[in-house]
Amino acid sequence: MTFKKVAIGCDHAGYELKIILKEYLQNKGIEVVDFGTNSPDSVDYADYAHPLANAVETGECEIGFTICGSGNGINITANKHQGIRAALCWIPEISMLARAHNNANICSLPGRFISVDDAKKVVDLFLETPFEGGRHEQRINKIPLCR
Repeated sequence: MTFKKVAIGCDHAGYELKIILKEYLQNKGIEVVDFGTNSPDSVDYADYAHPLANAVETGECEIGFTICGSGNGINITANKHQGIRAALCWIPEISMLARAHNNANICSLPGRFISVDDAKKVVDLFLETPFEGGRHEQRINKIPLCR
């Protein structure tokens, strides 16, 4: 898969990894829209997750990457948006399955619990893995509460 424009955002616990992954993505020729935060100072992840999820939901960005300490808070927040399927990805295989089976459009990473090398592998698989469709499409079509 080729994504041209992706979103990235984090709280203070994900700041350092965000900077590394942003540069990593840009070096692949991908346009990265950075939703913050822009320092390691303490902030609330929801303040960054909501604007990022809106951008993915509206198509301003094709997919997104979110990062907080455990990955959970920012992931839960992104999933409050009806058109978002955010997946917490801490190992490459989970990232691949999130795309292949769930057509996830946001990858949430645990900044305090993943190495830079593993985070890059997670990102690569999230970018490269196509959605399989078929029986999986039927399943994800049942996710939304409103239609």
